[in-house]
Amino acid sequence: MLKRTLALAAGIALSVSALAAQAADVLKVSAIPDEAPTELQRKFKPLGAYLEKELGMPVQFVPVSDYAAVVEGIAADRVDLAWLGGFTFVQTRLKTGNAIPLVQREQDEKFTSKFISADANVKSLQDLKGKTFAFGSVSSTSGSLMPRYFMQKDGIVPEQFFSRVAFSGAHDATVAWVQAGKVDAGVLNASVWDKLVAAGKVDTAKVHVFATTPTYYDYNWTVRGTLDPALTAKIKAAFLALDPANPEHKAILDLQAASRFIETQPENYAGIEEAARAAGLLK
Repeated sequence: MLKRTLALAAGIALSVSALAAQAADVLKVSAIPDEAPTELQRKFKPLGAYLEKELGMPVQFVPVSDYAAVVEGIAADRVDLAWLGGFTFVQTRLKTGNAIPLVQREQDEKFTSKFISADANVKSLQDLKGKTFAFGSVSSTSGSLMPRYFMQKDGIVPEQFFSRVAFSGAHDATVAWVQAGKVDAGVLNASVWDKLVAAGKVDTAKVHVFATTPTYYDYNWTVRGTLDPALTAKIKAAFLALDPANPEHKAILDLQAASRFIETQPENYAGIEEAARAAGLLK
């Protein structure tokens, strides 16, 4: 009887500790810093309020200094939900083995990157031979990895083709560098380019798009694999319930540059993993 009682007590303790590991009193949300911190906070505020209402729990945004910090945050269970680029998701999935991509914007199924220049004579990448060029962050899918991958498929090795290759750290910074003449050209994700143009934050009489990459899968919202499955399901349902016909929801979607959110899965990012391995960014 004593053995059975001890075994029962041990089982209860194990269940409680497993529950504690999965539970989240506050949903901690982060995002790769692909734009200025103030912009990330602005974009997240109404989404955070919506999630609090839908989930019935506090939601806290956790800013990070670089892409790697988001990966580490999920791996260490310090971040529950994160906005990741395709490459950052691949890194997170490989590091944790169980991170779950929940949803992506409809346009993330067919995402592209834009090559831009303030030099009117630049009409193709070939016109940039021996000139200066900027990527975004080294870990950015749309600002570095996929543009590099497509360039290499066309026989262009950036470090050999350009006189100097620089990394601006973020998409909006790349536009600022090109517009200011700090570099001859650069590349950034199509969504941020469209947003900056719509907001009048780029002089399109000066800076122009001269090339666009083929399509690829990119951003998604990912949860740590150790999160309570019931909460994970509620988070996914909340994103999928965002309806552009609802004005309040449309305001949230517009800030996320999303027409709507759709389900996604790990297999969608196999092409990005292949590109990262080809670029020597994964061992």
